[in-house]
Amino acid sequence: MSGLRARAGEYLAMRRALGFKLESQGPRLMSFVRFCEDRDATAVTTDLAVEWATSTGSDHEAYQARRLDVVRIFARHLQPLDPATEIPPADVLDRRQWRIPPYLYSPQEVTALMSAAGRLRPAIRAATWRTFIGLLAVTGMRQGEACRLGRDDVDLNAETIVIEDSKFGKSRMVFLHPTTAAALRVYARARDEAFPKTGTFLVNSLGRPLDRRNTPKTFAELVTAAGIKAPPGQRAPRLHDLRHVFTVATLLDWYRDGADVQARLPALSTWLGHIDPKSTYWYLSAVPELLALAAARLEPAGQEQAAS
Repeated sequence: MSGLRARAGEYLAMRRALGFKLESQGPRLMSFVRFCEDRDATAVTTDLAVEWATSTGSDHEAYQARRLDVVRIFARHLQPLDPATEIPPADVLDRRQWRIPPYLYSPQEVTALMSAAGRLRPAIRAATWRTFIGLLAVTGMRQGEACRLGRDDVDLNAETIVIEDSKFGKSRMVFLHPTTAAALRVYARARDEAFPKTGTFLVNSLGRPLDRRNTPKTFAELVTAAGIKAPPGQRAPRLHDLRHVFTVATLLDWYRDGADVQARLPALSTWLGHIDPKSTYWYLSAVPELLALAAARLEPAGQEQAAS
């Protein structure tokens, strides 16, 4: 085993012991180690790190910069142990992220998706998918979070859902509208009749948890059955876009009600499980209607400043 590989193994073990999952960072770091070994390199250098980060099928620098971050963090750990280690500069790659605008379902399209789900067979599969789609649309949960929900995570008496150990290792509580809680009670009764001993909240036709690896195929079929088509040049509608629907609807309501959106954004970020508010700010530029409303808020302030 090379010295670099041993150091990387120790580093990953330490990080995991501290609670980091490293589901993508771990494999990426070991990919970099193999890259170094293929070149008989025994120390981390900026040139090697940049060459590895850019040797990917994606030509988006923001993605390459995220790959480089994996090496940079490791290099910071390694340098006190090996002075030959170089820490790649933070600005060597452009990290400005280009994100494809989401498909924003109308309320009618969400209803059409749920209706299409209701025609699935067997009946428990139909009930699960109707509930799954509705839950994502009204709570903004990630699909993986909903798939992993245990029955004890959903308290229908308190009308709350606890999402534990989600992305970035964060946990949070989601509060349910009474109508949502009522719909979940109906589903829970149907699920318990079919699978009384299951420990998961949303079940597939065998009483097991939904497998998020299989959900895109079923959802694509529902999109077709609902007659939903993306405009030319736009990405096909995805299940994840239901999360965007919730976020955009919330922001639009705040703007239209005259609320202090900037003050409320941290709360929305916490609700969504974002690591910080800047992830939520992205919606302001990604959705033209939100951008227009934000700009309209700035115009009076600009006029007052000019008048003074």
